[in-house]
Amino acid sequence: MMSETETNMETCSLPDEQIDDRKIDPTTVVKSLSEPVEETEEFLKESAGCLKMFENWNEVEQVTFVENLLSRMCHYQHGQVNTFLKPMLQRDFISALPAKGLDHIAENILAYLDARSLCAAELVCKEWYRVISEGNLWKKLIERRVLTDSQWKGLSERRAWDQYLFKQRHGETPKDHKFYRLLYPQIIQDIERIENNWRTGRHALQRIHCRSETSKGVYCLQYDDNKIISGLRDNTIKVWDRNTLECVQVLTGHTGSVLCLQYDENIIISGSSDSTVRVWDVKSGEMMNTLIHHCEAVLHLRFCDGIMVTCSKDRSIAVWDMQSPTEINLRRVLVGHRAAVNVVDFDEKYIVSASGDRTIKVWNTSTCEFVRTLNGHKRGIACLQYRDRLVVSGSSDNTIRLWDIECGACLRVLEGHEELVRCIRFDSKRIVSGAYDGKIKVWDLQAALDPRAPAGTLCLRTLVGSDNNIQPVASLCLQEHSGRVFRLQFDEFQIVSSSHDDTILIWDFLNVPVPEGARSPARSYTYVSK
Repeated sequence: MMSETETNMETCSLPDEQIDDRKIDPTTVVKSLSEPVEETEEFLKESAGCLKMFENWNEVEQVTFVENLLSRMCHYQHGQVNTFLKPMLQRDFISALPAKGLDHIAENILAYLDARSLCAAELVCKEWYRVISEGNLWKKLIERRVLTDSQWKGLSERRAWDQYLFKQRHGETPKDHKFYRLLYPQIIQDIERIENNWRTGRHALQRIHCRSETSKGVYCLQYDDNKIISGLRDNTIKVWDRNTLECVQVLTGHTGSVLCLQYDENIIISGSSDSTVRVWDVKSGEMMNTLIHHCEAVLHLRFCDGIMVTCSKDRSIAVWDMQSPTEINLRRVLVGHRAAVNVVDFDEKYIVSASGDRTIKVWNTSTCEFVRTLNGHKRGIACLQYRDRLVVSGSSDNTIRLWDIECGACLRVLEGHEELVRCIRFDSKRIVSGAYDGKIKVWDLQAALDPRAPAGTLCLRTLVGSDNNIQPVASLCLQEHSGRVFRLQFDEFQIVSSSHDDTILIWDFLNVPVPEGARSPARSYTYVSK
């Protein structure tokens, strides 16, 4: 059923050929352009004659005559003519296209609308509503957001409404237009609730006790939807099931603490205080390769697209070519730091390294030539991340610095941690940092990049565990990390962190129960309902 509003707003025009066939009554024209005039017999006779002559001319001649006529009129008269022409020039092309058998073109045009505009378009008239509903345009809008926004994609998988998108499974009954029309505002509300949880620090907390038999501490980790892989001080790599939080695999072989690791769908590569880099099969856990080059502890590594970069306490950086897990060859050694190189990151343009010598150095990825040094930290640098033009670093001077890699300028200094900033990650919205003070802080990245933003507004939240947030399945301990935070990783829905206290914490901003009587967060998007 269509609403009364939609019926009243129906503005479909006549097809073009019907409009062209209509004869114009000169009397009506005169009345619409000016105040009521006395229509003399002479005026009616002369105007009829002019119109008869006008109709005998071709289109070009008619336009030329009207142009000459308009040029002899005053501004007020032009306004009156414009008022008369405006409704004649309007065309409801969305309604006209289906009438000519071009429904698909009308659908394609309306598919460019955002949610607010699509709501308004539904109220124009019955024909517009029909095109939107039969074209499944709300479904297409959701699919477009899932394809272009990682938060929408992640939420679709976690909330299981991805099964209703794109090509549906065989045998499933397709959902109708109303399902997607109602789903969209529910998704918006879910996203707003997640963002509000980040701002207010509300989360569910799960804890994994690593229960190391010898030395305690979790130096590094990486996770996905199915597993968490961690490197421990007791020389092992442990793999944890994300659902049960149980240890499902232990990789042994290193003779020193596992200080860094990274994995993809095929391999895990780890670096250790035993000075070696080892390659493991991600499925079987079998050790596939051991690289011996550095003469002291391997402190960090990154690999991507057939290149691996490692750094060491021996002050050097090694660049490797990866043909396969068993064929990894040293390409170049980069020397220039005057103390241990604690962290590296790279893309196709630059390799970025940070050291205990208080400097960040930038190198050309393809040629391995030195580019520039970033100076500013007062003490050694423990962590950094590099993406696009932005480098974010953390130091034992307790500060975080944001840098423009192209010019080497320091864009902002973030202060708040009380001890060495050991780990840092950022995405398009926020920076998350962990420090030896045992705290994890969430910072507003966009505000930090705005020089006008007051320093006191940049730290959104210092995360603290609580009795209300923690889930019993995870642990009996009701607090945040009790030791130094060594490593963290995060996405739109969670932070996963590890510590000297031999635990891994999962800070979940998605699955947080809404307290009774709590109000929904203020919305920046208003859904127009019918």
